[in-house]
Amino acid sequence: MYKILFIVVFLIVFNCTNAQELNARVSINSSSISSTVNKNVFVTLQAALNTFVNNRKWTADNFLPNEKIDCSFLLTLQPTSDNDVYGATLTIQAGRPVFNSSYLSPIINFQDKDIEFKYVQYQQLQFDENNVSGTDALASNLTAVIAYYAYMILGFDYDSFSPRGGDTYFQKAQNVVNNAPEDRGIAGWKAFDGIRNRYWLVENMLNQRYNIMHDIYYNYYRKGMDNMYDAEKTARSEILNVLNQLNSFNSDNPNTMINQFFFQGKTTEMIKVFSKADVDDKARASELLQKLDITNAGRYKDELQ
Repeated sequence: MYKILFIVVFLIVFNCTNAQELNARVSINSSSISSTVNKNVFVTLQAALNTFVNNRKWTADNFLPNEKIDCSFLLTLQPTSDNDVYGATLTIQAGRPVFNSSYLSPIINFQDKDIEFKYVQYQQLQFDENNVSGTDALASNLTAVIAYYAYMILGFDYDSFSPRGGDTYFQKAQNVVNNAPEDRGIAGWKAFDGIRNRYWLVENMLNQRYNIMHDIYYNYYRKGMDNMYDAEKTARSEILNVLNQLNSFNSDNPNTMINQFFFQGKTTEMIKVFSKADVDDKARASELLQKLDITNAGRYKDELQ
């Protein structure tokens, strides 16, 4: 009896200390693909991607089940003229828990429109950080993209809990960029592929000129959001300071990808944070947010009066 109990306890502890880091939901939207195509292919791919993301060990750290990072990947497919080759838009979202609450603060909300990949039903999804491009560039591109964003999710999450905590994972993402698959139709990995892509996102987080962004993520989440329930006024002041830092950063480095990236998904959160601020802080926050998050300037102007 004691032997059985010991084995059960050991298995529970073993499974907890070796739990993977991501609690991911991968979904595929194939509505734009012709009805003549066997849609079971996408059911198989969706299952394979969920296994790939959730069963892989992405770090050397041990995560308890309740410490896993909640995230989602939505792959919206488009047809191409080649058999088994698809264009896709990938929407990546990840939330970061706020201390003393059940609230998840958005840390990533991004859409990548530059994906092309090849998938044949039941093919094994492989990713080797030492051989990112694999033997078939188009087949490897999808797992390279997913792995890249897994590392970026980890990087931003770790940065939000400790100063420069995410460096290891940003460097791993950079390794994927440096060794990414190359083929006709593959894009998003090079500086010349655009100004808002995988290359520039990780470049911004590793660029020594932009080191303040690591402080911004840490200050916003750890000093700001994590204290909203115990010291709301102090926490709000920290978040206002973050906006001032971002304003200075943006003035010195206009049109960087990371500034726009920071605000995606945070509009409602920012409005809630400052809706109860005193008149002066609310006015200052509204002014900064309209300037920094131009897409949502109207909402800030209307809702932070």
